[in-house]
Amino acid sequence: MNEAMTKTLSNNPVDPNGESVQRIGRSMARMRLMTGRRLIGRLAIQSAAPGLELSHLDVLDAVRRAQPTGEVTVGMIAEMLRIDPSRASRVVAEMVGRNVLRREASQADARRIVVVITEAGQALLAEILAQKLAIISEIISDWPEQDVERFAALFERFIGGYEAVFLSRDKDTPG
Repeated sequence: MNEAMTKTLSNNPVDPNGESVQRIGRSMARMRLMTGRRLIGRLAIQSAAPGLELSHLDVLDAVRRAQPTGEVTVGMIAEMLRIDPSRASRVVAEMVGRNVLRREASQADARRIVVVITEAGQALLAEILAQKLAIISEIISDWPEQDVERFAALFERFIGGYEAVFLSRDKDTPG
């Protein structure tokens, strides 16, 4: 067992067969199913951009996440989404046709084409985020503010721990 895992386990010995851990596991399974069905994304698309597909949203989000690190190429999008480059190229072309993305020459190498989000794409991202937050707000609308604050803190803590355990055990992650 690695040092981080040992430290985590020794600080808080929780019975993995305890009822609370079992409940968390069952809830995670339910959430995975809903996430797998992309329920929030589908609802957001229905409200914000009917006719858009989840793959369009995935590409738009990949460009949004990658842009701060530098220029975004179709190959980078394909790698991020783990899809075939030809599929990424088709989806980017559809998004260019919708004026959500545009292709332009790289500033670093004019022979290379990069993908950027247009103003319409930024507006679409903002609307989809607003829809997502509205759905979350609806889910917790009858919760006391104290519960919302506590859940937010605990959920952030849980996800941070989840990421840490994953990174400590993932053989493909350097480190």
